Amino acid sequence: MDLRQIFQSLIALHHRELPYRSFPRLVSLPIDREEIITVTGVRRCGKSSILGLAANALLESGIHKEQILMVNFDDERLYSIKADQLDEVLQAYREMFPQQMLQDVYMFFDEIQLVEGWEYFVMRVYKHYCKHIFITGSTSKMLSQEINSVLRGWPMEFRVQPLNFEEYMTFRGVSVDKYSEEGQTLRKTIFKEYCELGGFPKIALIAERSEQVGQLQNYFNAMLFRDLIEHYDIKSSANIVRYFLKRVMDNLTKPTSINGIYNDIKSQGYKLSKNTLYDWIEYACNVFLFYPVPRYTKSLIQETSLQPKYYLCDHGMRNAVLLPQSEDYGKSLENIVFQWLNGSLAADDRVFYYKGAGECDFVLQRGTEVAQLVQVCWSLSAENEAREVNGLLEAAQAAGCNNCMIVTFEQSKIIRKEDIEIKVVPAFQFLSN
Repeated sequence: MDLRQIFQSLIALHHRELPYRSFPRLVSLPIDREEIITVTGVRRCGKSSILGLAANALLESGIHKEQILMVNFDDERLYSIKADQLDEVLQAYREMFPQQMLQDVYMFFDEIQLVEGWEYFVMRVYKHYCKHIFITGSTSKMLSQEINSVLRGWPMEFRVQPLNFEEYMTFRGVSVDKYSEEGQTLRKTIFKEYCELGGFPKIALIAERSEQVGQLQNYFNAMLFRDLIEHYDIKSSANIVRYFLKRVMDNLTKPTSINGIYNDIKSQGYKLSKNTLYDWIEYACNVFLFYPVPRYTKSLIQETSLQPKYYLCDHGMRNAVLLPQSEDYGKSLENIVFQWLNGSLAADDRVFYYKGAGECDFVLQRGTEVAQLVQVCWSLSAENEAREVNGLLEAAQAAGCNNCMIVTFEQSKIIRKEDIEIKVVPAFQFLSN
């Protein structure tokens, strides 16, 4: 089967599947904008399903099935395709529907970043043939400065994360009255499950725990080999790269010293430069495996020199890869809160952590002002309350913000200290706001 025939089979396959069976997601793509709509996010977070939801919306609006061209480039038959062969997509479609004008077609290119130089093809199609283009990719470099210069500022980006808690409940088929006692009890139960399994859509639809763990480990291995080692042409042993990533995972919620990990690897007899490890963590962030959170400071020079924290794309993956011997709900909760905050950011917003004599988990900056301080603690007790509160108060003074909150598993109360009101809220309530 030649390349054109492969594209035709893929287009026909998607036509047979329309309308797609998909659960609703928080992200909804506009279907009436004459822009290049770009959807980015970690592998298996549901980007393809979001394209499918957009295609369904087009059908509901009166667009005919033949006007939808969808190709998923994450297909082994397209593994070696080059940019100068992408025109075969258009030729394949023209042969199938010779009466259809390309200007009336809605083109969906899933995981197109796998083809080096794809941006030149997309820009040519956008300039000369079609204004309705939707693309997805599993790397933040899809809209890097170099690529954006080719696309001349046309892309409109939507970033997708694994399921948040409300989406997870929908995928699990759970619908409750969150204000009733019964509803709140059930939400607590489902939330503990969410803390263990994470938010990858397919995982939420699997019943067996062993299958869930195996699938999450497969996701990690795919990111390790395809997104990192193959894509970035890493020559080192996969075992060393795996060990490095697991060390960063294990350090979740704490500032991470790449230099410390380097010394550890070096002590084991491996020859590896420190700069190589800095490259690896950058690559891992590029493919959305990790998210760096810098330390809050009013000095730009200090910000770049202080150790960041690295949060994970999905806490369930961490649990499956590390297989902790004891339940680690506290770290999962902190990662969940980060993902929620990160998903709420506008273009000029940022998330930091604060560390002085005390610590505050999250400093949320909206524009140029700090808007909220958030501490995360699975359970407040007589032993830890003073530490959590004092860290918030110190951060409040440093950042000039009195909007303080502590997110717990199920506790709810108000703490008043130094004329500051600290709201203690249960996680399932915080994540519903």
